[in-house]
Amino acid sequence: MSGLAKNYGSALYSAAMGENLTEQVYNELCELEKAFSEKPQYLRLLSAANVAKEERLKLVDDCLGGKVHPYVLNFMKLLAEKSIATHFGDCVKAYRERYYFDNGIMPVTAVTAVPLSDSQYKRLSEKIASISGKKIILTNKVDPSCLGGVKLSYDSKQIDGTVSHRLKEVSELLKLDASKAMT
Repeated sequence: MSGLAKNYGSALYSAAMGENLTEQVYNELCELEKAFSEKPQYLRLLSAANVAKEERLKLVDDCLGGKVHPYVLNFMKLLAEKSIATHFGDCVKAYRERYYFDNGIMPVTAVTAVPLSDSQYKRLSEKIASISGKKIILTNKVDPSCLGGVKLSYDSKQIDGTVSHRLKEVSELLKLDASKAMT
């Protein structure tokens, strides 16, 4: 994430926090992020230096005016005015980091060989929440090479309880034992 995106996302968060609007603004940013991921050319257009600033601002007004909170609308206008709308995703990431921190939310990714059932998803989320004391946003990614078990990633940490990881550990132990036996 660039310093520019961190500064802009943090500034928007601070403004929203001052008005007790962090959740509303966060939800609107997430909706826009989803929409822009489906139409990335819109952000490129809002950043295009060969499109007049007034035209870029009109595009934002036409698309978002009356549909989002004025903070979000003005934020998008600022990005369009400065021709930096392509940094929108990173700005949202910076906003999200502060929002999650202030609200005790921890995103966790669980990698499994098959999708988690609803009950497994719920139990795992509850278990992690009880250990961490935080609200958990759990994402399940499927990787058949895991063979079984689960690998958790959160806060730049990993806990690997997959069968493939355990087999690799056993293999390493066997290699060590074999090398000791030869000496």
